[in-house]
Parts: sequence; C-alpha cells; structure tokens
Amino acid sequence: MTLLHDGELSAAFDHAARRYDLLTAVNPGYRADLRRSARRLRLPGGGRGLRLLDLGCGTGASTAALLATAPHAEIVAVDASAGMLERAAAKPWPPGVSFVHAPAEELAGAGGGFDAVFAAYLFRNVTDPDAVLAAVRTALEPDGRLAVHEYTLSGSAAHRAVWTAVCRGIVLPAGRLTGDGSLYRHLWRSVLAFDTVPEFTARLRRAGFRQVRALPLPGWQTGITHTVVAAAPDARQETP
Repeated sequence: MTLLHDGELSAAFDHAARRYDLLTAVNPGYRADLRRSARRLRLPGGGRGLRLLDLGCGTGASTAALLATAPHAEIVAVDASAGMLERAAAKPWPPGVSFVHAPAEELAGAGGGFDAVFAAYLFRNVTDPDAVLAAVRTALEPDGRLAVHEYTLSGSAAHRAVWTAVCRGIVLPAGRLTGDGSLYRHLWRSVLAFDTVPEFTARLRRAGFRQVRALPLPGWQTGITHTVVAAAPDARQETP
C-alpha cells in the first residue's frame, strides 16, 4: 500500500489547495463535525485568555471551527503545505488568528505555552506520529487539552467496507476529475493503514497523555471518524 510522505505529500496538498474547499463542501457534515470536535475541548469563557494551536490547519476549516468555539482566544494555525496555508491565510480572520508554515514535528516557529491543541486529519498523514505527539506534549501547558479529529476506524470489517465504498464511489472519482488522483488515493489508503481507535488511544497513553477518550461522530462517518480527546500531564507529574 503506497502512501505519500513528507515533501511529496505537501506538494500534493499544494496542488490540490485551489479546489480543496469545493471538495470538502460536498462531504455531509464536514464543517459541523469539525465544530463538534472543537467543542469537545471544553474551552471555558469562549477561549478568553487562552492560546490555542490548530495543527495541520489546511485551508482553514479547522481554524474556523476552533474560532467558533473560542472566539476570544489567540489561535496559531500551522501547516506544512504552503499552498494550503496560503488559501487559509487569504480568508478574513480576526487579529488574534495567525498562520505559520511548518511541519507538525517542528513547532518552534509556533512557540509554546498552548492551553489546547486541535489536530484535524493530521496524524495519519505524518511519517512519525509519536514524534508529533512528543512535539504536541512539549508545546502544551501542563494539564493542557488535545483534541484529535481523525479518520480512525473502529476496527470493524463493516466500517472498513463502508470507507472503501465511499472512496471508490465518490472520493477517488472526484480526485481524478480535479487532477489530484494521487492525493485522494493516499486519503483512502492512509485511513486503512492508520491506527484503529483502540490503537490510537493506546498510542496517546504511551506518549504520556491522560484522560484519553474516543468519541464517535454522527451520520455516515460513525465508526470511521472520531474525536479523541486527552490531557497533557499536570504540573505534579512533570516534577521529578
């Protein structure tokens, strides 16, 4: 199962950026589900006084979801694809939203001290998910929150079959029409190759996160897309 990685994947996203919003708009519930996952961070006070990281922001749909749930927060949005980031940054945003071009493993340009991290459709696209989790843990304040919105299959054969049927019937033909067939083949295959929900929650616990929970999303994506929420170690755990 051939997947795209690193610079090759970023280049594919660069090429797809101009049409990406049009394609995601035909996915029922795409933006509503992102908002649902962002709300699951349970950020108080509309995010007032909080610093948030949108990791793998793409063209900004996840940034908009985070802003909707935390309109008073400072939001730093990061992506490895210059083309996707350019599309995101060109949209109208309040002064508290900024954009940084960087791979998920290299967050120095985004700074640290984040109260929460939102990562949508990111982890199955990185070469080393454990390295990204380590970077996220470093970027988070003690007891900070993480919400991962991702295609993480339940492990059921039925859910694998539904995902493949959707890809063969809709996703792959759309990718061929837009000239981005390799990216959408990667989308299909990367979901099948990535962790199941039990595997991903176990990965988070091994990385030192606590209070790890996987929450389903409604509609056709039930059993296919989940929100996985977790907390960074608290200050007492960080003290030797």
